[in-house]
Amino acid sequence: MQTRPSTPSRSALVRRGLDHPILDSDGHHVEYQPAVFDILARVAGSAMVDRYRKWVEENSLFAWYAMSPAEREDARIVRPPWWGIPMEDVRDRATVMFPKLLHERMEELGLDFSVIYPTWGLMVGNVDDAEIRRAACRAMNVYSAEVFAPYSDRMTPVAVIPTVTPEEAIEELDFAIGELGLKSVVMNGYAVRPIPAAERLGVNAARFGFWLDTFGLDSAYDYDPLWRRCVELGVNPTFHTGGMGWGSRNSISNYVFNHIGHFAAAGDATCKSLFLGGVTRRFPTLRFAFLEGGVAWACSLFSDLIGHWEKRNPDAIERYNPARLDQPAFDRFFERYAEPAFRTSAGPLATATGGVTNAVQEEKVDEYGPCRIERVEDFLELFVRPFYFGCEADDPTNAWAFAARVNPLGARLQALFSSDIGHWDVPVLADVAWEAQEGVRDGLIEPRDFEDFVFRHPARFWTNGNPDFFAGTAVEAAVRALD
Repeated sequence: MQTRPSTPSRSALVRRGLDHPILDSDGHHVEYQPAVFDILARVAGSAMVDRYRKWVEENSLFAWYAMSPAEREDARIVRPPWWGIPMEDVRDRATVMFPKLLHERMEELGLDFSVIYPTWGLMVGNVDDAEIRRAACRAMNVYSAEVFAPYSDRMTPVAVIPTVTPEEAIEELDFAIGELGLKSVVMNGYAVRPIPAAERLGVNAARFGFWLDTFGLDSAYDYDPLWRRCVELGVNPTFHTGGMGWGSRNSISNYVFNHIGHFAAAGDATCKSLFLGGVTRRFPTLRFAFLEGGVAWACSLFSDLIGHWEKRNPDAIERYNPARLDQPAFDRFFERYAEPAFRTSAGPLATATGGVTNAVQEEKVDEYGPCRIERVEDFLELFVRPFYFGCEADDPTNAWAFAARVNPLGARLQALFSSDIGHWDVPVLADVAWEAQEGVRDGLIEPRDFEDFVFRHPARFWTNGNPDFFAGTAVEAAVRALD
């Protein structure tokens, strides 16, 4: 059995050199499944355990392994994760399963406090069977509340909230926060919904004909009651959702192909939907975090949203209105410059729009209407202030969040340090804080930026709506002292 190291780890030395805590906004534990099954039987009956296990075998990564290569190709089954948890250091492996050991090692990891996310629990919020989904989420939350309760001074687990409908989300939210006393939540960033036209073609077509409901724009339900309940309970929604299996991430043979960028793609979809759906305008005090996708996609999205608004707001877009075209003048250009191949029987009128519809909108369309944007500075209030972005320690593009000279309006996006301990991204647990500081050592960010990254941003996110989030913890005094 491996013992404690005799010398301080690199992360411990990093922490000793700081005058502020390091707050981890996305560590992971790996659930001890037999205990989860016991709790599932307690909350939903032993038959539910069998149903849940059957669903896992038929609908998760096990389904891929049960198929032949020909069957995978025929069904286009996406290559799932494999060997996803570090095994080389048995002490690290035990640490991510046993909260007592993680608590014991926090100083060695250079961490003062960690918000802990599940592993299997991230998969249950979008189970297509409503009874299994709701029972599994309930069991995961009871499990987390019970096993982490003795260690609340240094860590807190998140509750898994199913979001297929706002009603079931509110029900589990009330239970997890109101009855279990959990303080933070994770929600799936989208619900997979069938396309009615595909359903009419049969069950097989419906499997491939789906759309992603991202709870803001064009949603099948009104999710405002859920956001309102979050405000009332003082919790900020976090999303830790993958995008494997849709878009271009659908290789049947290569997990790396499917994995790269998938958290960013999912975060982009939900973030864009909440913004354009006006959620941040209607709920100005609520904050949202998108985890494990980094911040580069958010910097790009922020720039794109501003750039599109500047050219497609209701006033600016009038310059593209086909009704503004001087058709006689265009016809004269046509007569003088058109190539012989352009001189078809349809005449010059058909060439005026270059293949884009020349239909005139009868009413003015404002695709940013729910945001009620009046000036470009409104993007600071509606995007920069409410959104936070979880960044892994070894991602060099984290520096983009702090590049005020590059980001529009001189903005600094709110990056959150997210260790991701427990998963393959972190092969050595005791190196994660040291890796997070690499941007400072390489001159990409300033020490003040690093303090924002690992302390100020997470402290403000987690206490927004709940000033007592860190009450009774090892970092309470430091957080309360923040200006």
